[in-house]
Amino acid sequence: MSDVPEVLFVCVHNAGRSQMAAALLDHHARGAVHVRSAGSAPADEINPAVREVMAELGLDLSREFPKPLTTDAVAAADVVITMGCGDACPIFPGKRYLDWELTDPAGKGIDDVRPIRDDIDRRVRELLTELVPATTM
Repeated sequence: MSDVPEVLFVCVHNAGRSQMAAALLDHHARGAVHVRSAGSAPADEINPAVREVMAELGLDLSREFPKPLTTDAVAAADVVITMGCGDACPIFPGKRYLDWELTDPAGKGIDDVRPIRDDIDRRVRELLTELVPATTM
């Protein structure tokens, strides 16, 4: 792993789960981790309910957009976290792969997306403690 760990979050549309995870890890890590997100079949835009529940935490996703999963993004990552992308994610030796089983926020209202966001936030905080010792934060 490099001096600054690189984490890639991948879901199908890169419009919900992976966007929330990337924003939350970026926020909590404060530059100690380089974060990317991508989708195996990117949507046209980020889920509006996802934007809203993230704004409740002061995290603005208005400039973010769904990005395609590339081999280069996976190759650059130290840790690849999949969230329902199936077999679309390329496998490289020496990478750490995690699969987070999370409810898809697609088609759900804000009240149903909040618990998904909170679950992702808990997982992101746990991951951060593994990647970056507390003394460097």
